[in-house]
Amino acid sequence: MSEEETVEIPLKPASRSEIHRLEAALIIATLLREDVLQRIRESTERLTWIDSLAVAAGAFARARAGMTASQIAEDLGRSEATVRRHLSGRTEAAKLIEETYRKFLAEGVRIELPAAVRGEEPQRARELESRVRELEERVRALEEENRELRSKVEAARKLAEELVGALKGS
Repeated sequence: MSEEETVEIPLKPASRSEIHRLEAALIIATLLREDVLQRIRESTERLTWIDSLAVAAGAFARARAGMTASQIAEDLGRSEATVRRHLSGRTEAAKLIEETYRKFLAEGVRIELPAAVRGEEPQRARELESRVRELEERVRALEEENRELRSKVEAARKLAEELVGALKGS
């Protein structure tokens, strides 16, 4: 999609396709927030996190279209209790989705890709790769130095044993 192409994202959807566009925009914009990306990276339950965000976004978009909790639950294939937890903001995912929606209200719907996704970090990546190569070379040099020192220590140990043996024999 070029920069000139835009997709209208209704903040109060009136049709199924509008619900799906709002839902997708909420999921994508929330997932691409640096704080959310960091939480997902640090989480041991990544799929649960992402699934929860998707359910919260789905529930939120459908609620904005005027669907009831039971209709949303049936539509999403989740329990009504789960939907109510998301709609009442009692889940972390719901709070994040709601923050994204408020941002949409204040600033319009804009989905900003993180620098890494936009490809603006190749210079940093090259710098890190170079540094990694330097460190790998340093590790190899230290390993070689370590082998040499171990060899010298072994030779000194043998010499010490010979001296002790010679002193005992005298």
